[in-house]
Amino acid sequence: MNVLVLLPLTEAQRVTLEAGAPDATYTYATHVGVTDEQVAAADVIVGNLDPSRLGIARNLRLLQLNSAGYDKYVAPGIVPAGAALTCAVGAYGQAVSEHMFAMILAMMKHLDGYRDDERSHLWTDRGQVTTFVGAQVLVLGAGDIGSHFAQLASAFGAHVTGVRRHVGEVPAGFDAMRTMDALPDLLPAADVVVAFLPSTDATRGLANAEFFASCKPGAYFANGGRGDFVVQPDLIAALESGQLAGAALDVTTPEPLPADDPLWDAPNIFITPHVAGQFHLPTVLTNIAAITAENLAHLEAGEPLRNRVEL
Repeated sequence: MNVLVLLPLTEAQRVTLEAGAPDATYTYATHVGVTDEQVAAADVIVGNLDPSRLGIARNLRLLQLNSAGYDKYVAPGIVPAGAALTCAVGAYGQAVSEHMFAMILAMMKHLDGYRDDERSHLWTDRGQVTTFVGAQVLVLGAGDIGSHFAQLASAFGAHVTGVRRHVGEVPAGFDAMRTMDALPDLLPAADVVVAFLPSTDATRGLANAEFFASCKPGAYFANGGRGDFVVQPDLIAALESGQLAGAALDVTTPEPLPADDPLWDAPNIFITPHVAGQFHLPTVLTNIAAITAENLAHLEAGEPLRNRVEL
């Protein structure tokens, strides 16, 4: 089995990955440097190879993405016939949750504003701050990332309610679990609303004017899922009116966000360029290596694959 790996793994991470199929042949390359011959010879590709190049992967049995999202790969004909597609759900919980938690906490303490004042050489008191202690936190999307976030918020003394398609068992960190149809009752009570939702017909544009009007006045809003969850002009209006105390975004529409987009200049907004879930935290690549090793072992044994995406 020829395994083509397009990730910047350390030696230790390579050992973790290769343990899944010790007898396989491994080739390590970069997205820029990988050749057509390497793609064509691969039985397994690990990494988000440009979809336009997958057509030459004639031997492909498995495409293991390094992302939790897989939107670009599900259209008919992208993944070669007979090949399986798996994603990296479970790799990013710590990285994304810590990033979003830090953004919200910074806004609660006005640290973003104080950094602006520092750069302008201003000695300013920005007034009253807020806290996670005793706060009602609403997490939309209670999967791996949402569960990690819930544990952080709970450790700080917050009361956390999760929202997902099915209630089921309540994971650690959550005080309660509800479904999306409970949003009208949940939003008015939440001091913090944070979203980690995928892009689906049900979620696109859900955070609109009605959504923000239903929020508790002075609430904080954060989005670490997909940019199209938010109707950005409606978010700007909610910030300008003071309905929201602040908004933290790691995702926007489009990406990159154009320099002249009005979202940049909205009051009390904190934007990062979709970096929460990349490879900046080494744990992410370690997790992806472990997920890949598991799927290599399953592939050789003819067993069901972890995180398989149905095409």
